Parts: sequence; structure tokens; C-alpha cells
Amino acid sequence: MRSNRDDRTTRAVIRDEALRLFAASGPDAVTVRQIAGAAGVSPALVVHHFGSKDGLRQAVDQYVLDVFEGLLGEMTGEGGPDLLAPDAAAGSLSEAFARHLPDDSPLPGYLRRLLLSDTDAGRQLFQRLFELSKTALHGLAAAGMASPGRDPEVRAALLLANDLALFLLRDRLREVLGTDPLSAAGMARWAPELLAVYAGGLNAPPQEPQGEAP
Repeated sequence: MRSNRDDRTTRAVIRDEALRLFAASGPDAVTVRQIAGAAGVSPALVVHHFGSKDGLRQAVDQYVLDVFEGLLGEMTGEGGPDLLAPDAAAGSLSEAFARHLPDDSPLPGYLRRLLLSDTDAGRQLFQRLFELSKTALHGLAAAGMASPGRDPEVRAALLLANDLALFLLRDRLREVLGTDPLSAAGMARWAPELLAVYAGGLNAPPQEPQGEAP
């Protein structure tokens, strides 16, 4: 999504514009003509590349899944969870977004729509995220940094739901906090509070900012 148009193929330009429009308005509200206009091509060329709007939506879904797989692969290191660092337990999916995606990226908005949709892509993505959450919790428990609880699957789902809340409630959280929770500034506010609650519960005292004497 960071590439200039000249660095992308026509097919990629159409896909990226469709992703942006789908994230903003929902796939059902966007027409092939609108996508073609945004991409600077004819509607016929959109159909030539993707067959139909449904084919284009499937291509966008697959692209988003591939992007998330890349982020999740980085988080897990492919050989085992990279979530064993103390500052990673706070829900590193959102932190990965803050690190790697520009603030105006349409991917978080599309993620929200995808997870709430009754589609195979939405179910596949949630299942992948749930498996990652279970793996992370198991790794933290093995390292003595967390308890799996009575029901590890429920605990993993709870941690995942908390992380996904940043995506699903992003606009409302921005309104009440005055900061985009997925921006670098927003994560700088969010992560310390979340870590404090995870580490000590709601009764945990505030942590001193790093670099300052207690």
C-alpha cells in the first residue's frame, strides 16, 4: 500500500483502489464503475482482470489475508512465538500495525469489515488469529510469564477480543481518547496501561515511564 502507482501493475492499482473503497463504504455499496474511476481505468478493464466485482472482492480478501499472514509470521518468527518478550503480550497485532502501516492505511478498516462479515475469508482470518493467540498464551505460560487459566482457550479468546477491539472500535476510541489508538502516539498511551492491567490487574499501581527514576 505504500508503493507509488508507477511501481504497481494495473491489476495491483485496481485491487488497491478497491480495497480503499471497500474499507470506506463496504463492498456492497461500491460499484465497478467507481473502482475503475478511482484506478483511472475503464470498467471493462476491471472485468478483464478480475472477471467480476465478486472476483475482485475475492482478490482483495486474499491480498488482505496475505498481508496479515506476513505480519503474523513476523510476530511468531515462524519457529516459535516472538511474543515472549514482556512488551509483546499487550496484543502485538495492533502494535505490528502501528509499526508497519501508515496511519491512513485502509487495511484496519477492511479488517473490521472482514471479521464481521459472514465470509470464508473472515472466518479463516479469525481462526488464524485465534490460533496465534493460543500459541502466544502457551509460550508465555511455559516461560512463567502468564497463567493459562482454568480454560486456556477462553483466555486466549479473551486476549484476542481485547486486541481486536482496537480495530472494531477504532473510531469510537479515537473520539473519546482524542488519539487514534492504532497510531504510534495512540499505542504509546494504550500499551502501558494494558500491560499494567495484564501484569497486576485493575489494582496495579501506575508504572513509571521508562527512563525516569521511580
